[in-house]
Amino acid sequence: MTTEKIIRVLAGSMILISVSLAYFVSPKWLLLTCFVGVNLIQSAFTGFCPAGIVLNKLGVGSGSCCAPSDLGR
Repeated sequence: MTTEKIIRVLAGSMILISVSLAYFVSPKWLLLTCFVGVNLIQSAFTGFCPAGIVLNKLGVGSGSCCAPSDLGR
């Protein structure tokens, strides 16, 4: 699985978890959803993806838009 696909799964999971926690625990958990959404938008414009950096350092995934060469190094 590529890093890009892993990031999409991670982001989608975080959003679903956040919405579930907002429903069952506290509406303040929607801030996590907002954070994930803003991070996805900024990474589309800047190419900087913190999750991609972490996954690459862990050696997870391969060949994607989030490879270190695309991070402006």
